[in-house]
Amino acid sequence: MNYNPVTPEIIEQLKKIFGEKAVLAQESEREPYSHDETACLSAMPAVVVRPSTTAQVSELMKFASANRIPVTPRGAGTGLTGGAVPVIGGILLSLEYFNKILEVDTDNLLVVTQPSVITGELQKAVEEKGLFYPPDPASLDSCHIGGNVAENAGGPRAFKYGVTREYLTGLEVVWPDGRISRIGGKTIKNVAGYDLLGLLCGSEGTLGVITEITLSLIPKPPHQVDLLIPFPSVAAAVETVTKIISARIMPATMELMEKKAIRASEAMLEKKAPFGEAGAHLLIQLDGADKAQLQSEYEKIGEIAMELGAEDVLVAEDKASSDRIWEIRRAISEALVHKSPVLKKDDVSVPRAKLPEFFATLAELEKKHGLEMISFGHVGDGNVHVNFLKNDVPQSQWDAKLPELMRDTYGAAVKMGGALTGEHGVGCVKKEFLGVGVDPAAMEIMKKLKTAIDPAGIMNPGKVFPDA
Repeated sequence: MNYNPVTPEIIEQLKKIFGEKAVLAQESEREPYSHDETACLSAMPAVVVRPSTTAQVSELMKFASANRIPVTPRGAGTGLTGGAVPVIGGILLSLEYFNKILEVDTDNLLVVTQPSVITGELQKAVEEKGLFYPPDPASLDSCHIGGNVAENAGGPRAFKYGVTREYLTGLEVVWPDGRISRIGGKTIKNVAGYDLLGLLCGSEGTLGVITEITLSLIPKPPHQVDLLIPFPSVAAAVETVTKIISARIMPATMELMEKKAIRASEAMLEKKAPFGEAGAHLLIQLDGADKAQLQSEYEKIGEIAMELGAEDVLVAEDKASSDRIWEIRRAISEALVHKSPVLKKDDVSVPRAKLPEFFATLAELEKKHGLEMISFGHVGDGNVHVNFLKNDVPQSQWDAKLPELMRDTYGAAVKMGGALTGEHGVGCVKKEFLGVGVDPAAMEIMKKLKTAIDPAGIMNPGKVFPDA
């Protein structure tokens, strides 16, 4: 695609349309918008525009379309695949002023929100009404709900409760040409035409700008209990998960940590984890309305785990005990950065029963390529967070080895019936690998949809699809 540059004259036009305060042109002002949480990736936008109404977003898209200028929409910038990085330059459209919860509808069990509300704040707001929004990405205390929709975010509770798409009932969206649509709304059932909600959810800002979101809620479960179970191996932990599900028990979360992940957290926290020598830890959270039922379930889980070689079962029924159990798991991401400031945080999905084979394959790939890998993940749904660490490897070797290691990792996941990303998205980091997991016919249809909606190619270019 050929785009027009953002000239000083264009910037002056934008200031006249949106006001001086809404347009950031100085380099120091633009720099915070040049990166997300993806390591070693940045690109400076030519200008940042911060609209405050849907009508202004529409005006901006009309202006960009008429002048053939690329637009990158951005929320909190907490993504891990460069989705909000303006790799082609142009206009960075910040939605930071769209930060209000518009309505908590207790009668219909719905929340209507603007996209730049922090996910954790939205959860607190609905919980004050006795309601529950289950999706819980790791960055929920900083990420925006609009970004969750753009990436179809999941989190540890996805096994029992599903991902963002399961709760999305309505959107207000501004299309690349500036037209505004309201899709869905407060109805749970709606099959009028194609599923545009499903198309936009997970589209990574490449099809339109989301300005309002309606999400379904459920009553908040009043009781919760957490279990920490150490095992001699990943295989034993995964087998336990399979047996738990076969016993018709549905935990809210089931998290797996291999020994190297546990060690990394211990090193950063400067404290020993319970059963730190175990080959793997299984973290399970149960929730529900019946406390006696939860006790029955965790006792049954304990029996299954001990039969399959668990060293012990630690039970936490209050917040203080729960926080202690989860401390090591919650510290992993920060601990990996502490261990290796340069690293690639990644994720793949594999069928749950294939997890032991996949972890064994990761060990083989680590030896083959000579780069350290540390993994953990949501074992209930087979979503593994694979982290590639540079450590002291020379930059030239890192640059040469990492792409091949990534390709081999994605290939292994896909060969086992999985996918090259479960919740982080493709962005610009994985786009050259998309063909590993998407067949040519599906790729062609995706590209045709993109072209039909965004014929000028101005909407978040340089993302998802491999370079031509």
